[in-house]
Amino acid sequence: MKKGIFLGSEKQINYVFPADIKEKLHTLCDTSCHVYTKEDVLSAPEQFSDVHYIFSTWGMPVFTEEEIAVCFPHLECVFYAAGSVQFFARPFLARGVQVFSAWAANAVPVAEYTVAQIILANKGFYQNQLYYKRGEHARAAAHFHGHVGNYRMQVGLIGIGMIGSMVAERLKSYSAEVLAFDPFLSDEKATALGVRKVSLETLFSTCDVISNHLANNAQTQNMLTLPLFEHMKPYATFLNTGRGAQVNEEDLAAFLKARPDCTAVLDVTVEEPLPCENPLFSCENCFITTHIAGSAEHEVWRMAEYMLDELHRFETGENTLYGVTEKMLETMA
Repeated sequence: MKKGIFLGSEKQINYVFPADIKEKLHTLCDTSCHVYTKEDVLSAPEQFSDVHYIFSTWGMPVFTEEEIAVCFPHLECVFYAAGSVQFFARPFLARGVQVFSAWAANAVPVAEYTVAQIILANKGFYQNQLYYKRGEHARAAAHFHGHVGNYRMQVGLIGIGMIGSMVAERLKSYSAEVLAFDPFLSDEKATALGVRKVSLETLFSTCDVISNHLANNAQTQNMLTLPLFEHMKPYATFLNTGRGAQVNEEDLAAFLKARPDCTAVLDVTVEEPLPCENPLFSCENCFITTHIAGSAEHEVWRMAEYMLDELHRFETGENTLYGVTEKMLETMA
């Protein structure tokens, strides 16, 4: 039986990998519940020479190719029970180690959250409840009637990766017309998802809700600026559960102040937590949360289950589903 270890933060490992998953992992490979740190590995590399599998999650340490060669000469796979592997994967891949990520599992709660926010946005929920609480009943009602509701509405998705695809699938039950901007979206996938490929300008000027799901890279940073926001329809909502770096926050704040009918719902910002002096805090039509869309509490167990299933497929010679390649890292979050 091949040897596997838990590597990273003991707190995070125990948070993501519940006892029953650890027991099931133990039936597939030789593992213990002990969690090793990078310091443990570097201080006694000979103890890890027979390790074939690493299991980790948030808090995964970063190793160089040289460190991997010395400490893990027989390593075959890293099973990362979380989303983005950008910060650690390349040295492992360069050494021929397969890296698996639970990005698909982490995408599920984000997609669920996004659809929930879209449904609320199309009812005018955010500002309606704000006005009503202040006793501005007529203004609250007028804001509600400015929205289209959730039948035959137009929703714009910026980025059709795993999360964007899940959102598009879930919106089919609402008879929504989904417009999509993604330079990497093929015509075949667009047809399968039932989305219409458009330019960013068309998306912003046409849609009732615009939802950002772009990956974070040099090409996408500061991509969403004032000229795009100024295209938004009356009472439209901008929703961001992707990355804060894509949004020019000063431009968004200026737009929201000029267009009080429109709304922004932000689960991510450039800085987290957002500094108190950020102009978005002075916009009453901007609603900001502490990055709650992703996996949390019991939802994180899904990520461990995905990696358990991936290990089973690898061990039995079945086709694996969630491997990451260097090419994929060019466009993944």
